[in-house]
Amino acid sequence: MPLVIVKMLAGRSAEQKRALAKEITEVVVRVAKTTTDQVDVVIEDHDPGNWAKGGVLFSDK
Repeated sequence: MPLVIVKMLAGRSAEQKRALAKEITEVVVRVAKTTTDQVDVVIEDHDPGNWAKGGVLFSDK
């Protein structure tokens, strides 16, 4: 059972997350030769104050 974990900054709508989960599932099914009911996608939203890039918090940009 493939499990895909997506970590991203909070702020996407439920509609965007649905579309992302659908697209990821379709790719995994095609490449891993599995079925949609075997693919799990977990979307983790993270606060910009808890994520930094290049030593700078996204909330400070």
